[in-house]
Amino acid sequence: MISYITGILSEIEDKYIVVEAGGVGYGISVTSRLMGRLPSVGSTVKIYTHLQVSEDAQKLFGFLSTDERSLFRQLLCVSGVGPKVAMGILSVLSPDELRLAVLSDDVKAIRRAPGLGPKTAQKVILELKDKFSISDITGEIPSSGGTPVGGAREDAVAGLVALGFSASESLSAISKIGDISGMDAGEIMSLALAKLAR
Repeated sequence: MISYITGILSEIEDKYIVVEAGGVGYGISVTSRLMGRLPSVGSTVKIYTHLQVSEDAQKLFGFLSTDERSLFRQLLCVSGVGPKVAMGILSVLSPDELRLAVLSDDVKAIRRAPGLGPKTAQKVILELKDKFSISDITGEIPSSGGTPVGGAREDAVAGLVALGFSASESLSAISKIGDISGMDAGEIMSLALAKLAR
């Protein structure tokens, strides 16, 4: 198994890169999110990899973090989700955004992935929901203003759960608020309660 490759980024193609390490050029399929975070050609990179072996091919998939690779592997365990769909999901959602979408039953967010239908999106939620918790979300989901809002959001979720709402109900209501940057937990809770009352 190839856990990661550190080497020179020698080529960048559409959803595909080549990293040269030890005189070998490794072709690696990557997400469009990763493409936007790559340094220039000729730079040194460290790419965490997953090797997918099939009857007719061996294919490397690359990620910038072990967390993203772990989520890719969890997605592959969902019935109906193959490498292409899993990469599509991780191209449109960060790890924390995916966890939030699963915990808040946000089928619409998961369906943003290319070629993903509503039934498969629902399967992703059903089969991954018991694998995630609110504490897994690191707080790196940016608000529309671009500032991480994890602390206040987590406190608001905890407050709503204490009032008797489930974590998924709470997350769903908070996700409908929109930009919560600059708000404290109390303000977020008030707006979420208004959403939950509808």
